[in-house]
Amino acid sequence: MTVSAFEHPWLSALFGDEEVASLFAVERMAESFLRFELALTRALGDHGVIGKPVADGVMERLEGFRPDMAAIASGFANDGVPAPSFVKQLKAAVGGDLASGVHLGATSQDLSDTALVELLGAANAILATRLRQAAAALEELEGRFGPAPLMGRTRMQAAQPITVGHRVSTWRAPLIRHSQRLEDINRNLLLLQFGGAVGTGGALGDKHAAIARQVAKELGLAYSPDCWHTTRDALAEYANWLSLVTGSLGKMGQDICLMAQQGLDEVTLGGGGGSSAMPHKRNPVKAEALVTLARFNAVQVGGMHQALVHEQERSGAAWSLEWLILPQMVVAAAASLATGIALLNDVERLGDP
Repeated sequence: MTVSAFEHPWLSALFGDEEVASLFAVERMAESFLRFELALTRALGDHGVIGKPVADGVMERLEGFRPDMAAIASGFANDGVPAPSFVKQLKAAVGGDLASGVHLGATSQDLSDTALVELLGAANAILATRLRQAAAALEELEGRFGPAPLMGRTRMQAAQPITVGHRVSTWRAPLIRHSQRLEDINRNLLLLQFGGAVGTGGALGDKHAAIARQVAKELGLAYSPDCWHTTRDALAEYANWLSLVTGSLGKMGQDICLMAQQGLDEVTLGGGGGSSAMPHKRNPVKAEALVTLARFNAVQVGGMHQALVHEQERSGAAWSLEWLILPQMVVAAAASLATGIALLNDVERLGDP
């Protein structure tokens, strides 16, 4: 038993997405932590903050490093973040004087936030591909059934005749816009976090910017001179985008649910869901799931806006609220896109009978 539908052994078959959920695995986060620390140590050595022999020694001793996950979990319960335990293990692994070349100028939030945006970048590449696939599936559907007649409905009442192409175009257009929006969002979202203790980078003095640029380049992230420890608008904007994606797919799902009603029969779906009591039924399960996922993400957006309220130079409460909400929103969007594509592939007929 699990409290998350996205990981439940039954519910995840409908609402989960293993490919994207796997990006949030603790092993992936630990790998990102290590990449950050190695990139930082290398930059510290290159810019003379630590000796080159120290930097090289750290690199050598951390090759193949694997953290003790149980120790991190225990430390998390005490520290409220995984980084202190992780860094302690790194310093123990390198030992002696080399420990001075680990984590210098960084803080726990630098590791966690940088790991977050690294995995969001990987997730967004998957979401972008699926958006294109969904738009292409709708274009193909419009090509097959576009001229077919369909009754236009306003407030769920028969209004004036339209074509299937008209309705399908209202499903496709927002997905194209969402693809364009994601490009803009990535520019503000996929930024290195490296502000140090209070976000000023003060521990490294006038070398901080150059070191940060080098670390960002090595990790494939953008550099910004502004620390975002407590300015989380990019994450809130991203959550809005996730809800827009699921909302647009939810509108499509709701339309298909209504079109599939007996008596209207404006769509024929293959692979419909069965009923334990009424074997004659073919329920539009995938379409219903799109509606559910849209409503789920719409509810979560408010929580991400609550998480905008970070106090002073770092928050524990607002920051950890993001951890509870954002991963589920990403998985919901991924599942919605996969389900939407599968639903479109199930369509056998569109239009008035």
